[in-house]
Amino acid sequence: MRIEFAKSLSGHDKNHIYLIWKKEGRFAYLVNGSTHTMNNPKKKNEKHYQIVKYIPESISEQFQENESWSDNMICRAVRMYERSINK
Repeated sequence: MRIEFAKSLSGHDKNHIYLIWKKEGRFAYLVNGSTHTMNNPKKKNEKHYQIVKYIPESISEQFQENESWSDNMICRAVRMYERSINK
């Protein structure tokens, strides 16, 4: 399964990074593992987020190795991505 990260472009969560959990039409359900879990995803219009084009290999490998995802795993991956762009 291909993973996608998204950066929020508007709202109180502007510039936050999320994992795209599911897409339905023009909306996406975004999770970050802490405030927006898999049981409580954030619904966001496609105009209000930007898909992240580059995801480091270490993060994508983490998701390919595990078939069942958890909130902890998603939270860790989001933090790893944020650290990689802030270097």
